[in-house]
Amino acid sequence: MDEAIQQRLTAIFRTVFDEPDLQLRRAMTAHDVPAWDSLSHITLIVAVEREFRVRFTTAEVAALMNVGDLADQISKKLS
Repeated sequence: MDEAIQQRLTAIFRTVFDEPDLQLRRAMTAHDVPAWDSLSHITLIVAVEREFRVRFTTAEVAALMNVGDLADQISKKLS
């Protein structure tokens, strides 16, 4: 995972899930974060789109399996 993207994503995740010590891993999923439910998922995606100034399609969001997939999708959109 690109370090700059990881740092920005970490800040977003910590804010959205109100967990200041949260450490992201590529394989992390909603099952690893107790506060990660369907509503917070939408909040997370919106925050990521705003921070990185990108837009995800519904299909792209549905295809995300973990944090690594999200980081890869961001990297792809930024290149």
